[in-house]
Amino acid sequence: MNDQIQRFLFDDTNVRGEIVQLERAYGEVLGRHDYPEAIGHQLGELLSAVALLTETVKLDGTVSLEVRGKQGVDVLMAESNPGGQLRAIARYDESQVFADNASLRQLVGDGHIVITLDPKEGNRYQGIVALEHADLAGCLEAYFAQSEQLATRLWLSADGQRSAGLLLQQLPDDHSNKDPDAWDRVVHLAATITDDELLTLEGQDVLYRLFHEETTRVFTPKALEFGCTCSRERIANALHTLGADELRGILEERQAIDTQCHFCHTRYHFSAAEIEAIIDSPQAPSPTLH
Repeated sequence: MNDQIQRFLFDDTNVRGEIVQLERAYGEVLGRHDYPEAIGHQLGELLSAVALLTETVKLDGTVSLEVRGKQGVDVLMAESNPGGQLRAIARYDESQVFADNASLRQLVGDGHIVITLDPKEGNRYQGIVALEHADLAGCLEAYFAQSEQLATRLWLSADGQRSAGLLLQQLPDDHSNKDPDAWDRVVHLAATITDDELLTLEGQDVLYRLFHEETTRVFTPKALEFGCTCSRERIANALHTLGADELRGILEERQAIDTQCHFCHTRYHFSAAEIEAIIDSPQAPSPTLH
């Protein structure tokens, strides 16, 4: 299986779709942390979902999905950018035991999802979705219905080795739709997909399995990969936000500051002189996700 996302649409209708399948990128995320099985599955679904969202919104910047909980799992987060780079992380109570088949709601309790669109130029946007459904797909469907007024259906799955997702969306009717029954029909067809098929069949085979009787236009797949956007500059910006007093207090104890990216485990060392330069530098914008 190739790590990729593929757009498609149904001719003469106002229905579009995307299918994403991940293996190496998902494995890179899990390989850097010893996550419980249920958390690993949820991170897989988040990775697929954020890739689908990135392709949907067509943003020249980063898109992140962050689930914030009040139970055993505090944070589940995945991020994607237009270059096809993905990363994800979880923060949870390591003393707690989680059932292997625990749902998203069972892991995080009463929480919410934060969807962040962070363009290279322009203002940052955040949408907040209550966790009113047992799974991520249901919560995101509610977000599109409430915030975007677009009928959207998602199917997400992950098994610790592969993750995949299928999205269907009904666009506003621009009078070019010659098949008013298309939405109900293709949703009914898509609902017959099994987790095993979504995870193990090639993307083209999934589309043929579901929609071989439809007139489907399939676009060139886009490659995806694990990639971290951390850098020495971003870490320095994050340290700057701690303030002079706190940074100098740390230096009194350690004579230097060592930190690492939680996503990729890259380590960064800042000497006392470098920390003083950070303190004296003009206020830098707080980096996203660090």
